[in-house]
Amino acid sequence: MGPSTTPIEDAIRAKISEALKPTNLEIYNDSHLHSHHKAMQGVVSKETHFRLVIISDAFKSKMQPARHRMIYSLLKDELAREGGIHALQLRTKTPEEEERTKVQDAGEQ
Repeated sequence: MGPSTTPIEDAIRAKISEALKPTNLEIYNDSHLHSHHKAMQGVVSKETHFRLVIISDAFKSKMQPARHRMIYSLLKDELAREGGIHALQLRTKTPEEEERTKVQDAGEQ
């Protein structure tokens, strides 16, 4: 088996899974939506823009900025790497917050 075609996504999944033990982790590679941007001209990486949905008990009693700092800290190498993560969109919730969102959404149906 050859090298992974998604090494940055693999690193994101491994680091977040190990550190935060999420009950849900969704990783969306949106790089193709941004490849035409001026800042991306000449960049050959296909792993520059990610959208993450992370549900974890590790976020309990933490405000959104602190949660995001946790993620940035975990992914500091991927953010600093040439051709690495250029943009990261985060949705971070506890399982209880996610459940409340589901109940709210169901009530609005």
